Amino acid sequence: MISVLAPLPVLLPLLGAAGTLLVGRHPRTQRTVSLLVLVTVLAVSLLLLWQADAQGATAVSVGGWPVPLGIVLVVDRLSALMLVVASTVALGVLVFAVGQGSADGSEQSPLSIFHPTFLVLIAGVSNAFLAGDLFNLYVGFEILLMASYVLLTLGGSAPRVRAGVTYVIVSLTSSLIFLAAIGLVYAATGTVTMAQLATRLAELPAGTQLLLQSMLLIAFCIKAAVFPLSAWLPDSYPTAPAPVTAVFAGLLTKVGVYAIIRTQTLLFPGGGLDDVLMWAGLATMLIGILGAVAQTDIRRLLSFTLVSHIGYMVFGIALGTAAGLAGAVFYVAHHIAIQTTLFLVAGLVERQGGSTSMDRLGGLATRSPLLAVLFFVPAMNLAGIPPLSGFIGKLGLLQAGIADGSPLALTVVAGGVVTSLLTLLAVARVWTRAFWRPPTQEPAADTAAAAAGDAATAGDGDGVPALVGAGGPAGDGHRTPRQAARRAAWRRHHEVATAGSADPAPRAGAVRALRPLPGVMAAATAAMVAVTVGLTVVAGALYGYTDRAAEDLLDRAPYITAVFGDPVPAEEGE
Repeated sequence: MISVLAPLPVLLPLLGAAGTLLVGRHPRTQRTVSLLVLVTVLAVSLLLLWQADAQGATAVSVGGWPVPLGIVLVVDRLSALMLVVASTVALGVLVFAVGQGSADGSEQSPLSIFHPTFLVLIAGVSNAFLAGDLFNLYVGFEILLMASYVLLTLGGSAPRVRAGVTYVIVSLTSSLIFLAAIGLVYAATGTVTMAQLATRLAELPAGTQLLLQSMLLIAFCIKAAVFPLSAWLPDSYPTAPAPVTAVFAGLLTKVGVYAIIRTQTLLFPGGGLDDVLMWAGLATMLIGILGAVAQTDIRRLLSFTLVSHIGYMVFGIALGTAAGLAGAVFYVAHHIAIQTTLFLVAGLVERQGGSTSMDRLGGLATRSPLLAVLFFVPAMNLAGIPPLSGFIGKLGLLQAGIADGSPLALTVVAGGVVTSLLTLLAVARVWTRAFWRPPTQEPAADTAAAAAGDAATAGDGDGVPALVGAGGPAGDGHRTPRQAARRAAWRRHHEVATAGSADPAPRAGAVRALRPLPGVMAAATAAMVAVTVGLTVVAGALYGYTDRAAEDLLDRAPYITAVFGDPVPAEEGE
């Protein structure tokens, strides 16, 4: 059965993307096709997860071409888990985007490119997780990156285009390094099939191995936003629409982390750069969280915490032990769900409060208790408060570091504890300033600049955010009668809130009125919060699964045997 199911997480989104392009003039049909595709992909991924755990790793040669001539897809415990988590968050984000489009009144005139591009992104992510050779891994990266370029610049506002340019330059740089590394690997070994490289790379001189490993690590560390190659992320992600930012934060950097896990364990098991990775993990933790503490904007703060917590995963990989790898895999799954959820909550905060700047928010806990709960639960999980899954993942990694016992590992353990405390401080600042303190009035002198900033971020000039909807952002060029009526109602609501003022700025002591919380968007976010809580409920079973996945990664024989049927295919493909 697995030979039939394995290609579907890649094939179905690509077919769905083609289908949504064909029905671009029918937004409801687009939404239906996209949702059905992702529900099916999630079901297939769950079946693959069950089969991988019950039967072990399995490889599928696409088109029947023999390995290493053809494309091989490998489903093992690690890749199956990543498929399940990725498809779960993708479905949640898509439902959120559909609800946002309905709430904004843009479902009658959507930007039809959103749905096909989103599905292409998911196809690229799935292909990267399943790829059994380095070149197909590169193709998966390029598919998801091309789709991400389009999604990042939806709306065409100046901040989004500027962030998109930075993102494109950084991504192309990492892709060029990756492609050059693939060329050198092929020149040195005569193959790019990872199961075959597992034996051939060991026969190369130590200096050549170190060069190839370094180039691959640099390429993947850029994609994973590992310090000092992470400066691009906080300036790129916060400018995108809320659903786009959420799926980027949840998935894209984790594909880079997955690539590091796969290559470090399968291709370079000797641990030649483990100390360098451990120092990089420590720096990523501390620099990222210090940047988060300094932020006053919720989205930028979350972007810095995203960078910081990549450091925990890198630490687990660098330990190179079964306990370290199990903790890293568990933390990857946990962090994908948590970070996606928090960025969806940030989108709701911006929608209700008109901004994500903590200086201009207040009183959200009393004025919107549901929104407060939706933020509080994943925020505490991110900070690692017991007994949530964030605490379990961090505890596993710290215990693995203590078991290692080396001075460097113990130093990183101390850094992990400090990072966890500073994460709690960062999310507590969001809670106390945006949710807990009384509603605040933005200073009159700052009102014009703040309104201009909101308009630039939203891609609209009238103060009403233009967000990604059923098929994309609803800009002025796509305004429908229903959308115009909603905007007019918003303006009347704003005028009532500011009535009696001599200038456009609200009066001292006035409270910014909250926009209603759309039901579908709130339900999608609540479902993602439930997923994060569910990770805590099943943490024991999930940790047992990641333990088995880590053992397979260190053994390497299950992966090689799945591809070749021979644990030592030294002469295969000559």
